[in-house]
Amino acid sequence: MSMTVTADRLAQVLASMAELVKKDVLVGIPDSAPERKEDTPLSNAQIGYILDNGSPAANIPARPFLVPGVQNVQDEILDEFRGGAKAALDGNPAGVERSMVRAGLKAQNSVRAKIQDGPFVPLAPYTLAERKKRGRTGEKPLLDTGQLRNSVTYVIRKK
Repeated sequence: MSMTVTADRLAQVLASMAELVKKDVLVGIPDSAPERKEDTPLSNAQIGYILDNGSPAANIPARPFLVPGVQNVQDEILDEFRGGAKAALDGNPAGVERSMVRAGLKAQNSVRAKIQDGPFVPLAPYTLAERKKRGRTGEKPLLDTGQLRNSVTYVIRKK
């Protein structure tokens, strides 16, 4: 049995695979995200960390949203990465990039939905009273102005 090579795409495949393994998709709140519009010394990234992990010193319970949000779409993200690996094996670097973008968007949107929908430990009566003083009537934890939710994003970075 003989084999005839009609097109040598080995260089394309190797280049696509190299691109795939040199990049990470990161989801979160970049510290370089725009600062909050209100007068506060903390950035959205710092506030997100405190709210996600809690702060016993400030009597703030943990309300995890980042990891659970990504875990909610883990199977869909893995499907996107499988598609990226297939694109790499096909010598299609644009397909690799598209799969990473789709995975990042799915994770970003899921984290934002987690912030929107919870469930989380309810807000303390003091916090609700402070919100009402500022003219806010919402009672959802993590959701006052929407700035934190909107600052969640994804980036594709070289390792």
